[in-house]
Amino acid sequence: MAGVTDEQAAKLPFDLYREGFQYYMRTYAHPNSTFEYTESSLMELMTWDATDQIELINQPLLMIAGEKADSLYMTEDAFAKATGTKDKELFKIKGATHIQTYFVPEYVEQIADKLTKFFNEKL
Repeated sequence: MAGVTDEQAAKLPFDLYREGFQYYMRTYAHPNSTFEYTESSLMELMTWDATDQIELINQPLLMIAGEKADSLYMTEDAFAKATGTKDKELFKIKGATHIQTYFVPEYVEQIADKLTKFFNEKL
């Protein structure tokens, strides 16, 4: 998204892209980051599937996603495919988009509380 103006970013069709632009390119941009994929890793990135062999997970599983996340369908798909454990939970953060779960205090607090409870109970 290098070279994209704030005005162009504001017109992007998905929260993930609009908020991602603001988060990664403006608010938390690292001065040494180019935001370019290397030619040698692009094919691996395009063909990688996080759900490949997810059915092998046989331990307690907690998945967390924003209720309004554009990426929620991917989390729900992964959750459904995680058939190796019956001890699993999909925790949706009410009102949160994907990027907001990174930094909005009320969402981060819910996530931290949920993770603390999960690890205390399962470890």
